Amino acid sequence: MGRNAYFYHMFKNPLFRALLPILCIMCASCSCEDNSKEVYVPVDPNGNGQTETPAKVVWHERAYETFGAIDRLYKVGSGATAGFYNENYPKGSGDLSASYLWPYDGLMSGVALLNRLGYDVDYKAKIERFQAYWRTSGAVAVGGYGSQTNGTAGGGERFYDDNSIVGLNLVEAYRQLGDPVYLDRCARIVQFLLSGEDDVMGGALWWCEGLKNKPGNGDSNKPACANGYAQWFLTSYYDICPESEKAGVLSLAKRLYEWEYNNLRDPEDNVYWNSKGADGVVNTTKWTYNSGAMIASGVRLYKITGEEHYLTEAKATADGAYNYFVRGRNGIALCYPLNDPWFTIKIVRSYIELEPYHSNCSRYIETFIADLERAWKDGRNDRGLFYEDWSGKNINPERDKSLLMQDAALESLGTIALYKGEKK
Repeated sequence: MGRNAYFYHMFKNPLFRALLPILCIMCASCSCEDNSKEVYVPVDPNGNGQTETPAKVVWHERAYETFGAIDRLYKVGSGATAGFYNENYPKGSGDLSASYLWPYDGLMSGVALLNRLGYDVDYKAKIERFQAYWRTSGAVAVGGYGSQTNGTAGGGERFYDDNSIVGLNLVEAYRQLGDPVYLDRCARIVQFLLSGEDDVMGGALWWCEGLKNKPGNGDSNKPACANGYAQWFLTSYYDICPESEKAGVLSLAKRLYEWEYNNLRDPEDNVYWNSKGADGVVNTTKWTYNSGAMIASGVRLYKITGEEHYLTEAKATADGAYNYFVRGRNGIALCYPLNDPWFTIKIVRSYIELEPYHSNCSRYIETFIADLERAWKDGRNDRGLFYEDWSGKNINPERDKSLLMQDAALESLGTIALYKGEKK
């Protein structure tokens, strides 16, 4: 989200030798008749030609096991922030008493999936804790979710992308719990987003309410994340919002889509750049989640409006992003980036939304499933926590401690469980 420096580690390797195990896994899955997937087991090394009984992958069980590790190791047990989660495990000396909003938001995305899968994860109580991040004071006289909490009230900066991701979780909470209070909270997020829009550089949202239009400040920008996630939230909220709000919600989503498409899309491959600064300079770094938000928004705008160009544009970005981001790395023939898994699961979720309209997405999702299977086997420590690098290379121990890295794994496992049609 622009708050950390990220780097990809790319390697070229012999294709056939690395690809063969993945092909075996994919072929084995074709013989399964239930929600599980058989894992390839080689011929017995003693040479008797017999094989072991194939293990079966039950993705929802893996998701719940991962949640158990998170709950056991990250959850705050006492004090004003009891029931919240720490930013890191082990907790760092400079860490706050509860995680920043972004990691908590990521955790709620995974918890919502577990609740859908049939697990009792105290879903409603966890969703209600979002309100401890709410704050009414800020650079604009509109309420919004702050970046941190003391367990009672929100503090820190208020970011437009953070608020939209909270909004997506509140839409999901309404769908699962049916409480109209979540509609009211979504409506307030819409007002906060509107307060971030202006006509500088032709429209769109800034990244942070306190960093609007400050040329020379690298954090003063209109980014793909803020605008893309606002569209994803708005087009999700549109389906459930009161009729009186629909026109305004859709109008805002379309304005943000048009601006991002015209200002941050690389016309060479239809993959989205990171941001446009207050000085008008475009940061051309590309991240998976930014393209993912635009793919999902394009699909949803197509379904709402029936305008074919949204779907055509979503397909072009889906293909361009897969070709840009997926390649050989660390002895793996074909995989998604080996860091920032929270970014990757977002584009995969957008592929799942697009798949009914674009058959290529099935292959894109299967590549991710192979990554996730590898991560389960090789990319975890002895406590059941995931490394950032899913190939098993523990290259950044400090980032491995982050709650966000565990959120990404939980959301990934839960997403694939639902994609495979599993239930507890």
